[in-house]
Amino acid sequence: MITDGLLMLGVLLALSCALIVLERTTGWKLFKYVPGMVLMYLLCAALNSAGVFGQDDATRAPIAAVKDVVLPAMILLFLFGCDLRRIIKLGPRLLLTYAVSAASLFVAMLGVFLAFQSALHPEAWKVLGALLASWTGGSANMVAVQDILQAPENIFGYALITDTLIYSIWLTVAFSSVAVSGRFDRFTRARSTHLVDHGDDLDTEAAPITVQSLATVVFGSIFVSILAAWVGGLLPELGDVVNATTWTIVIVSVLGLVIAQTPLGRIGGSTEIATLMLFIVIGQIAAGSDFSALTQAPLYLLIGVLVVLVHLAIMVVYARITHTDLFSIAVSSTANIGGIASAPVVASAFNRQLVPVGVLMALMGSFLGTFLGLAAAQIMSAL
Repeated sequence: MITDGLLMLGVLLALSCALIVLERTTGWKLFKYVPGMVLMYLLCAALNSAGVFGQDDATRAPIAAVKDVVLPAMILLFLFGCDLRRIIKLGPRLLLTYAVSAASLFVAMLGVFLAFQSALHPEAWKVLGALLASWTGGSANMVAVQDILQAPENIFGYALITDTLIYSIWLTVAFSSVAVSGRFDRFTRARSTHLVDHGDDLDTEAAPITVQSLATVVFGSIFVSILAAWVGGLLPELGDVVNATTWTIVIVSVLGLVIAQTPLGRIGGSTEIATLMLFIVIGQIAAGSDFSALTQAPLYLLIGVLVVLVHLAIMVVYARITHTDLFSIAVSSTANIGGIASAPVVASAFNRQLVPVGVLMALMGSFLGTFLGLAAAQIMSAL
């Protein structure tokens, strides 16, 4: 058993390093179906379940302290690409479609939770709030909501498992939809949106990664994280959701959005460093969980399936009423459920020039996902 907190932190860092390197260099099919982040959760949870990690506060303190600093820094860095000026260029029709897509997931989650509430864990609203944050933003938003609400780590694994499985299925559906886009557009009597005009002018070249950029990204984000946590601790708590951690996340989210409008938002290495930080956060959460309660996992998977089916039905009705094309529906939906990793890929399946549209839609979710997840959690806690 590991009872040295720094050694435990070292093990988590080593696992993160190994999984990141293997996922990006080996081409193993395993990573196609089980992303490195999910494997990180499963491995750390398995080690904890086997009694490898000590349970006392002294052992847990170093990794918890690291996570408290890394999580806000990660949120800050992931928002660096969210340039509002470029998002506005998408136009009202695409922005409305994205908003309806996010709202439909929000409504669906509340409805399905209400239907299954009696069969769920008393704190399931925290886990489902985190899952919705992922499906309207991304993994970073999911762990942010988990940290704010202190969702039970044992059942937080359900959110990760459901997120991964539903995401994989939904991405396949989104790709397959390209083949029926003509029929769908005739069914909805879609008007021509001239989306190709949004292509080249929204694309920007990635800035190079240098020692200077890495120093700014790493040290600067950690400083801002610590400062935001200090300020957040001075602000008042409001209800069950708004606490010091909430204020900290709000502060770094707003700062990240502001920085994204400046040249600093295009600095090299911000996304890469944020991804490394995400693995550390996932590892810390997983190291406090075990597999003793996995018998409830199928129920959460069923909830996830029903939420997505309700979302799909709402989007089809919306498309029919507003004469919206399948591209807009598929990419806005994937931008929510899949995030920045998949929305551009789905967009490229329709037209390679439209990749930036998928990127910008996903970036909106990077900012909004946390707050939508918290709002849904607040409502579910009152039901």
